[in-house]
Amino acid sequence: MNVPEFIQGFDPIVWAIPYFTISVFMEMWITKRGQRGRFETRDSFASLAMGVGNNVSSLVFTGILMVWYFFVYEHRLVTLDFSWWVWVLAFILYDFMYYWSHRLAHTVRWFWADHVVHHSSQHYNLTTALRQPWLSPFTLKFMWLGSILIITGFHPVMLAIVGSFNLIYQFWIHTETIDKCPAWFEKLMNTPSHHRVHHGTNPLYLDRNYAGVFIVWDKMFGTFQLERDDEKPRYGIIKNLGTHNPLIIATHEWFAIIDDIRKAKTLRDAAMYLLAPPGWSPDGTRMTSKQILSRWRERNKSTINEEGAELPGSPAE
Repeated sequence: MNVPEFIQGFDPIVWAIPYFTISVFMEMWITKRGQRGRFETRDSFASLAMGVGNNVSSLVFTGILMVWYFFVYEHRLVTLDFSWWVWVLAFILYDFMYYWSHRLAHTVRWFWADHVVHHSSQHYNLTTALRQPWLSPFTLKFMWLGSILIITGFHPVMLAIVGSFNLIYQFWIHTETIDKCPAWFEKLMNTPSHHRVHHGTNPLYLDRNYAGVFIVWDKMFGTFQLERDDEKPRYGIIKNLGTHNPLIIATHEWFAIIDDIRKAKTLRDAAMYLLAPPGWSPDGTRMTSKQILSRWRERNKSTINEEGAELPGSPAE
């Protein structure tokens, strides 16, 4: 199928660069006036360096990715055109696939080794959104994320464009300067409040709110957590790096995996270091997110409803 002329060569990310730049400076200005939000110079420069490295990586590997996607497209089950409803469906289904891809990135260490880069900042501002990994193609996640949609008939160019808009949407939710959006918006869409939870290392917040655009996926699949007034998010990772060196940020978890596998006593343990959740260890000396949350709940004797709020009569009241 021929690609319509109006989208040939169209790259939403390039068009969004002025929006990214202006937004970062506006947030800095708001923060300096003593309002919500925090910036730390070295941390922000590290995030920007990770963003630059991610762009370089994309330039190197985009050709390989598109060759694979067009190969899959040649074997598609059906053909979908470029009608407006196909664009809408593609955007919604891409976000659905993003939810599951993102969830895997937190629950399978092989994928976490790549995604941990984005969570490594102990600050939460718009520069954090730019803190992106350099080695994503090596996880082979792209082999299935886009391929499932492409083989069902969506054109690779369409998927590239809706994926870019998905990424652009997620930029603005990386901020503390926005408290809460209107209630109807909070119920349907991913917002700064919901995504602050996702970046929190508080036990209650671990591995929650995986959504890209539509928070409804988390509500549907039991991973939604409200941001609580009495539980301010603490950002970063369970064991923070203590460095702003981009090379260490990009590779530290890969080297940790190699070290764990080298010390593994059995092939099963070696495989589990790759496929089990982050924090897994054969002797239980480390803890996964589920174990940390379970211990927290036991210690606080909290009763949490399906949206993560304290039920009446709980200790928090």
